[in-house]
Amino acid sequence: MKKIIYILSAAILAVCASSCEKFLDSESPSAFDSKTVFSNYDLAEGTIFGITETFCEVNSYRGRFLPWYGFNTDIEWYNTYKAIGKEDGKVEIAGYNCLTNNSQLNLSNGPFPLMYMGIERANLVIEGLREYGDVENKSDMAYLLAEALTLRAMIYYDLIKAWGDVPARFESLTSDKIYAPKASRDVIFNQILADLEYAIPFLPNPGATAATSRTDRVNKVFAEGLYARIALFASGYAIRPDDGAVGTGDLGTIRLSSDPQLQKDVLYPKALEFLKDAIGKASLESDYAQMWYNLNNMNNLTAGPGYETLYVIPFGAGRGRWNFTFAISSEGSSWSNGVSRGGDAGPLPTMYFKYPEGDQRRDVSCVNYKWTKENNIEPAGISKWYFGKYRFEWMDAQPYTGGNDDGIKPVVMRYSDILLMAAEIENELNGPNGAKQYLREVRARACGEDAADAYVATLNSKDAFFNAIVDERALEFCGEFLRKADLIRWNKLKSSLDAAKQDMLDLRNLQGEYAGLSGNICYTYSDDGKSIIINFLKAGEQAPAGAELEEAYVTKYDDAKESGLHTGRIETIYRADPEQHMFWPIMNDTMTNSQGNIKNDYGYDNL
Repeated sequence: MKKIIYILSAAILAVCASSCEKFLDSESPSAFDSKTVFSNYDLAEGTIFGITETFCEVNSYRGRFLPWYGFNTDIEWYNTYKAIGKEDGKVEIAGYNCLTNNSQLNLSNGPFPLMYMGIERANLVIEGLREYGDVENKSDMAYLLAEALTLRAMIYYDLIKAWGDVPARFESLTSDKIYAPKASRDVIFNQILADLEYAIPFLPNPGATAATSRTDRVNKVFAEGLYARIALFASGYAIRPDDGAVGTGDLGTIRLSSDPQLQKDVLYPKALEFLKDAIGKASLESDYAQMWYNLNNMNNLTAGPGYETLYVIPFGAGRGRWNFTFAISSEGSSWSNGVSRGGDAGPLPTMYFKYPEGDQRRDVSCVNYKWTKENNIEPAGISKWYFGKYRFEWMDAQPYTGGNDDGIKPVVMRYSDILLMAAEIENELNGPNGAKQYLREVRARACGEDAADAYVATLNSKDAFFNAIVDERALEFCGEFLRKADLIRWNKLKSSLDAAKQDMLDLRNLQGEYAGLSGNICYTYSDDGKSIIINFLKAGEQAPAGAELEEAYVTKYDDAKESGLHTGRIETIYRADPEQHMFWPIMNDTMTNSQGNIKNDYGYDNL
């Protein structure tokens, strides 16, 4: 009973701002037992909020996992340069050189233990609902069970994509099960995929019920997309210890799973069936910029037909460090309430040039200006780009007040991912003909119907279509930190990082695809005063009248000055082998507290 009191108390704290009256009118938590809680919908719903409350803990998703997982890739990187020998814990994480005593992650209340707190709470909810919720006869209780299973699957997927093999805990803790070694990730993949197969039929579609009309609650389309996302990763490449050698210090090799249940021919047909069921239950929003403006204003909680966002991390209005970390840099402007915030990471400098002509995603995703403390906008320099999807100046409904938390609810999945996963899997199973419709829909929103038709008409082989998917996911999701997991499962992590390094050298030297540029830029101010429009001038091209000109913007810095796109900066895209270190190590604090049960693989240190 103490476990139930604990989880319910956490739930009450998590929802108190919006629904305290419902709980305060109820019986005292000290009198609650499992049967009371899990046979009553309102109380059982509160335990779901106890799971998601763990996302909001200081060093959980809020302050350590979300700000640090996902870069560096071939489209996104950490914006701070530190010379060799002067790296800090942040540079180490971004550069694939994370150590077991990393200052950001080696915490007793760090993301690893806090994510397991969320799993423990989910286990309690799942067990309680199965015993007392009468889920076979009550659809509302079955929904809560399915929601708990989906949240547990999401947390486990996040653990695996960050750490690789981790302990498998699918029952609540008892005294004889406190310490557990790492398990093969295949054990976890099989369980959470089976859990999602069970849960999906009990989840209403977006907009079908009060709960699933909000993007901070789980719905069927999100769970179907999560199944596909996990299936793609589970059946893809990654560094793996030898079978039976997890937790022995094994160096591992890049390979596919040997589990027969995790092969593409088993998982892809199931995933595609779920994705096809999901298609049409949500929609791409026609205006890409407006969608992100709404997300910055927290007008992102409506789910259903006509809306794109499927699930967000349910931070409250005063929680989360998203724009604090990733917004366009503000060096103390009024938009960031006089404090320096944002700009910790951004697109690679070359990403801007990858978008096709007229693609509405480019100027939303890739921004090369910043705000000064005088409230002026100025170019940021060729090596400092920012994600324009996240902007303090777009926070009109609830302006940023300058603290560590901004209330932005990070997007976990959008409907465009449903379409692009369907395109990828359909192409792999049946070739490009049936897959083109899904890619075309995403491309048409970005570039227009005619351009999309012409583009997909050229993709007539399986390989060509797969390469188009690799490119489209980069263009669509830049700044949403899906890329690292994609590159890992495609076995393209190091090769793509190496290609990105060469691409940045080509830009700095105005060679290769950048040979037609002059190195100069000009810019003008937008009508609303909240952005500037930068034009990279071609060789011989003159700046139009009224535009501000900056000459040699791309090339004026060299290695000697260590500014701009100097070689050392480019090399920081990785400092250690990204294939060997695609996963973070288990931290010293966690190994110590595991009483020697949890050990590192992949060449990391052990205590």
